[in-house]
Amino acid sequence: MTLAQRALERLQAWPDLTTGPASCGTGRALRSAHDEIVHFHSDRDVDLHLTRRAIQRFHYDLGASTAIHLVPGSRWVTVHLDCDADVDLLLSLVSIALKAHQTWPSAEPRSECNFHRVTVLPRNGAGEV
Repeated sequence: MTLAQRALERLQAWPDLTTGPASCGTGRALRSAHDEIVHFHSDRDVDLHLTRRAIQRFHYDLGASTAIHLVPGSRWVTVHLDCDADVDLLLSLVSIALKAHQTWPSAEPRSECNFHRVTVLPRNGAGEV
């Protein structure tokens, strides 16, 4: 089982999320009552809809993580899953995203996820045992 499959399986058990096709046309999505929250695009790459306000609030923390890729102007962040800690990070960020979407439902037009806008390179030592 890949890291993305493991994360998807764990998140599908959350009562606030439902599964369906990603609106970008690639992969599976999890959505809340308000919006799509997560797109699983590959065995390792996941886009997470955090909202502009949440990204601004956690910008320095997100930017310091080698697993997180920010696209200027996007309300989505890309999480690259290289290890179990990245899955735990994703689950924590999904929790933040759910709260952000409940607290400040987006009045902005629907935004595209980062699929095809981010190239993720493996981290040094990733996958080595």
